[in-house]
Amino acid sequence: MTVAPHPLTHTAATAAAVLLPYQQAWVADRSQVKLCEKSRRVGLSWAEAALSALEASRAGGQDTWYLGYSQDMAREFIRDCAWWCGHYQIAAETMQEVVVDDEGQDILAFQIKFASGHRVTALSSSPRNLRGKQGRVVIDEAAFHPDLKELLKAAFALLIWGGQVSIISTHWGVDNPFNELVQDVREGHKHYSLHRITFKEALAQGLYQRICLATKKTWSSAGEIAWEEDIRATYRPNDAEELDCVPSSSGGAYLSRALIESRMVDDSTVIRYACTDDFVHQSDHVREADTQGWIDSFLKPLVDALPKRARASVGQDFGRTGDLSVIIPLLEDQGLQRRAPFVIELRNVPFKQQEQILFWLCDHLPRFNHLALDARGNGQYLAEVAMQRYGSASVTQVMLTQQWYLEHMPRLKAAFEDGTLAEIPRDSDLLADLRLITMVKGIPRIPEGRTTGSDGGQRHGDAAVALCMAWYATSQGGGLIEFRLVPKRGHGADNPDIMDDDAFERRSDY
Repeated sequence: MTVAPHPLTHTAATAAAVLLPYQQAWVADRSQVKLCEKSRRVGLSWAEAALSALEASRAGGQDTWYLGYSQDMAREFIRDCAWWCGHYQIAAETMQEVVVDDEGQDILAFQIKFASGHRVTALSSSPRNLRGKQGRVVIDEAAFHPDLKELLKAAFALLIWGGQVSIISTHWGVDNPFNELVQDVREGHKHYSLHRITFKEALAQGLYQRICLATKKTWSSAGEIAWEEDIRATYRPNDAEELDCVPSSSGGAYLSRALIESRMVDDSTVIRYACTDDFVHQSDHVREADTQGWIDSFLKPLVDALPKRARASVGQDFGRTGDLSVIIPLLEDQGLQRRAPFVIELRNVPFKQQEQILFWLCDHLPRFNHLALDARGNGQYLAEVAMQRYGSASVTQVMLTQQWYLEHMPRLKAAFEDGTLAEIPRDSDLLADLRLITMVKGIPRIPEGRTTGSDGGQRHGDAAVALCMAWYATSQGGGLIEFRLVPKRGHGADNPDIMDDDAFERRSDY
């Protein structure tokens, strides 16, 4: 079924007659990259649909790829485009549901094809869905996408061949990547076009009058004032963010970048061990020898340098072939401050070698106290054998539930804020993982979706979970592994002046 063809003259003017001034300004802006921070329900997505349909209908136009954060948003946008097709009287097929191949996985998309040969397609928000595409990209409610930074990287690739990127959103916290992008534009770091539409500005430009026209109500000034107050009452106490484009300090990222960086130091480090896919097929002694070589070269020097009297606890978030395994030891000093002297990241490391590394670490840490392990899925094996080795008093097998996050993530945040967590490595991946912690339905946790690390591999806030587990471990009881400090060779046992840590070595009775 098609709409009868009609010459495209006057279509822009026709749209302008329907759109409000701020909507017209958005449609008229042909910048390669443009952003809009907006109030709820001011009709900007509808205006974007007008532009998308017009662009796709032109012989020299472009495809549009729309990405909302839900299937309902995608369907609604395509319906708006279909409405504009009828309004413009341009030839287009009816809305279709299509199946798109997403790296071997079929996903549902919504699409309109035009007589020009172009199309408007609404996809899911996965960054890989934009690979190999050309044309315009519309990212709607950008602040609520699970991985906006990766999505933008994929979208900006379309600019090389003359595409355009439109980024539209209500705010969701001052630390949200969308707000950071807005601030980068305001500060001159990014030379993109920026629009701002508050609820009051939309009303001043005729929003309520247009609503009255659509709902067949009689407009009055008193009615508009009362209606505005009703809407604001609905959104309170969040009306400043939802309606006035003022990002709240409590939304978006749970930990601010400034707070995290205030605890980062240069003399703490992240060490990484990654295995090839065929490493798991090597014989036991080859895998053990290779892993021990990594331990001796990278891990042992760090452990040997640790103060011998500090109490050590460890947290691990487990991953095997997809996400990382991250192991974080925390040392507690005499003043009860905790610091992470290093962080271990393991990618694609076989089960037995993860066991080898973890056990070596716990065996050689000074005054090993407690170990908290992710016991979900594949992590259950390592959590169980660790409990068998060190005892249930020294190992907690954690099932990461929403209740666990609700109880322990706020304690981690408090540790950052009061300085009890004093030092962590200065590392961009660690920073990104920690900033991924988000309030989801009132619970601080890692949202769905994956990010990409500096090594090109996927991450899922792994270091953030491991750090929370390590912090949890420091508050647990447990039996210290028995050991005694004895003078190193060359140091007299009866010399009272030799009391520094470097003069002693750890001899364990474990």
